[in-house]
Amino acid sequence: MAVLLAAAGTAQAQEYVRPTPDLDRLTQELFAEIQSDQVPSEDLYETLLQYYQTPLSLNTATREDLRGLLLLSENQISQLLTYRQQRGPLLSLYELQAVPGFDLRTIYRAAPFVTVQTAGGTNGLRGPLWQRVFKEDNNALFLRYERVLQTRTGYTAAPLDSLGRGPTRYLGSPDKLLLRYRVSHAKDFSLGVTAEKDAGEQLTWNPKGRQYGADFLSAHFVVQERSKLKTLAVGDYQLQFGQGLLLSSGLQVGKGAETITTLRRSSIGVRPYSSILESTFFRGAATTVEVAPTVRATAFVSRKRVDANVQLAADSLAEFDEFSSGFLLTGFHRTPSERANRQTLRETVAGGNLSYTSRSGHLAAGLTAVDTHFDKAIQRRPELYNQYEFRGTHNLALGAHYTYVRGNVLVFGETARSSSGGWGTVNGLLASLAPTVDVSALVRHYTRDFHTLYGNALSENTRNINESGLYLGLKVRPVARWEVSAYYDQFWFPWLKYDVGAPSRGHDWLTRVTYAPTKTSLLYAQLRTRQKAYNPSSDQPIPQPEPTTRHSVLLYYDANPTPTLGLRTRVQGSRYRATDASPWQRGYVLAQDASVSIGRRLRLTARYALFDTDSYDTRQYVFEQDVLYAFSVPALSGQGTRVYGIAEISCTRQLTLWLRLAETHYRHQTTVGSGLEEIQGPRRTEFKAQARYRF
Repeated sequence: MAVLLAAAGTAQAQEYVRPTPDLDRLTQELFAEIQSDQVPSEDLYETLLQYYQTPLSLNTATREDLRGLLLLSENQISQLLTYRQQRGPLLSLYELQAVPGFDLRTIYRAAPFVTVQTAGGTNGLRGPLWQRVFKEDNNALFLRYERVLQTRTGYTAAPLDSLGRGPTRYLGSPDKLLLRYRVSHAKDFSLGVTAEKDAGEQLTWNPKGRQYGADFLSAHFVVQERSKLKTLAVGDYQLQFGQGLLLSSGLQVGKGAETITTLRRSSIGVRPYSSILESTFFRGAATTVEVAPTVRATAFVSRKRVDANVQLAADSLAEFDEFSSGFLLTGFHRTPSERANRQTLRETVAGGNLSYTSRSGHLAAGLTAVDTHFDKAIQRRPELYNQYEFRGTHNLALGAHYTYVRGNVLVFGETARSSSGGWGTVNGLLASLAPTVDVSALVRHYTRDFHTLYGNALSENTRNINESGLYLGLKVRPVARWEVSAYYDQFWFPWLKYDVGAPSRGHDWLTRVTYAPTKTSLLYAQLRTRQKAYNPSSDQPIPQPEPTTRHSVLLYYDANPTPTLGLRTRVQGSRYRATDASPWQRGYVLAQDASVSIGRRLRLTARYALFDTDSYDTRQYVFEQDVLYAFSVPALSGQGTRVYGIAEISCTRQLTLWLRLAETHYRHQTTVGSGLEEIQGPRRTEFKAQARYRF
C-alpha cells in the first residue's frame, strides 16, 4: 500500500477501479432492525444506487455533499477538507489512507460511491449534451419479471350469483413487470424512465382512466451545473432541505445501528426520482439557481393525482360535499375497489427554499415554504384521536433551518409552522470528543396539530405529529477493528393515537458491538429493547394503554474465506409481551448464506433459513440478497424453512442476467396467507428474473 501511496504522489489523477457495492451488507449496517414492511429501505437503496452510478467527487464535493453520503463522520469530513486545502486534490482513492481519521473500514464502505476524478473537466468540453448522454458508461436498460408460482385465491375463478355478481378477484395477471432505463453523470445530467405493473394489476391502454400501459409510469430529466443554473428538473423529482421537517427525500435511516452520521439530514436540494414507490415524489418542475456565491434559491411546482377513497357527504349540512378520509399509499390497483380509488385526488404543491452557506462552509441557513392544495377535502373519520389531524383542502407550512460547525462540533436544526397553527422543531448536535469517540443528541417536538405532508424528520411515529422525544447516541472505537455503537431514545405522545386511547410514552435503546477481524469480514452482536403503549385487547369501555415490550437480539457474521467464496451467518430472535401480566411470546430465525464466483461469468448465491415464532407479533423480518437493484425483507411467521438461490450470469459485456428462486415451507399449515393472497398448501414459491443491457 505504501508503494501505491508513493505512486499516487507522482502519478496524474487516475480512477480507482470502484468495487461493486455490497448494498445488502451496507443497508444492514445502517438499519438496526426491520420491524415493519413500511420502512424506507427501498428509497435508501435507490439513493445509494444513485451514488454508485454518479459517484461523489472527493476533490470538488462540498461539506454538505460529503454529509449527504451518510458514511463519513463530521471529524472525517473536516479532516478531508483540511487535507484537500493543504495538499491539493487527491490523486487516488488510495490516498484516503493518508487523511487523518480515515480507517480502512470507512474507506471500503465509501469506495463504491466516491471518485477522485473531476469528470474530465467542464461538461462542455466533453461534447454536446446528446453526445454525453449517448456515450455515458452507465447507460443501461433493465427488464424484471416476478411471479408467485402457486395459485392464489385472487386469481381463481369464482361462482356468480343470480345477478351475475361474484366475490372480489384480481383483475390482472399474477405477473409483476418492471422496465427501467437510466443514464446519469454526476454534476451534469440524469435521464430515466420507469414502468411498473404489480401482480394483479392490468396492462391496459385507458386514457380516460389515466393509464397508459403499465399501472405506474415515471420519467425525469435533470440537468445540473449550467453556470448560475445549478439544477433544473422536469418530470418526477424529490426534495430534501433542512432536517426533513417539511421536505424529505429518501435519505432517512431513522434510528439505526449507525448512531452518529445518519442522525443529521443534508440539504441536498433537488434530486431525480427513479424509484417505484408511488407516493413519495413530486411531479412537475423544480430549479435551483445561484443568486450570489453564497446564496441559492430553489422553486418548485408539482401536480399529480394520488389514491384516495373519495366519499360524498351524507347530508346537505356537511362541511364538504366530497371528501376523503386519507391517502392510500400502497400503490396497488388490483381489485375493482382499488381501481376505483386510483388517482381520485388531485394534489398541487408549490414552494421554494432560500439557502445561505458561508464561504468557509461552516454556517448554513435557509428558509422553506411548502403550499399544498387538494381538489377535494381531507376529512378524517370522527374518532377522538383524529381531532387535530389535517382537515380541508389547503395547508401552508413555513420553516427555517440551520447548521453550524466549529471544530469537531456540529449543531443543526429546523423549526416549522403549519397553517393550522401547529409547529414542529428538531435540533441536534454531533461531536467528536476524541478521534475514537463520537456522540450525538437530538431533541424533537411536534405538536398534535402540526401538519407536514412531505416531511419525515426523525421520529418514533411514521409522521411528524403529536410527539416529543430525546435521542442520545454514542460510538466508540476502543481499539483497532472494534466499534461499539449505542443509542437511547425517550419519546412522549401528548395526544391519543390510533389504537392508543390516552397520552402515552415509551423508550427504545440499542447496543451493537462490531468486530472486523479482516478487511473483508465483519462480526457484530446487537441488543435492542423497545417499549410502547397500546390499548389492551380486552373490551374495556375506556381503554387504558399498557406498555408492550419487545427485546431483540441479532448475531451476524460476514466472511470471505477465499476471494471467490462468501459466507454469512445470521441468528436473530425476539420476545414480546403485550402487557406486564401477559406471557412472553418468542420467535427466532437461523440463516446461513453462501456465495461463490465460478469464473468471470457466473456467481451463485443461496440461503437456508429456519424460523419458529409463537405468533405474528414475534414475526421476523430478515434481509435477503436479491437481483441487482431489488430489495427483499420478507416477514417470517409460524414454523418452517426459507430457502432461495440466485444466479448472476454475465452473458456478454453488455448483457447480464439474474435468476432468483425463493421458497417458504410452513410446517403444520395447510394454507399460506389470507384473503385474496391465500394459497392452498404449505408452500409459497417466488420466481424472479432480470436482464440488464448496457448500451
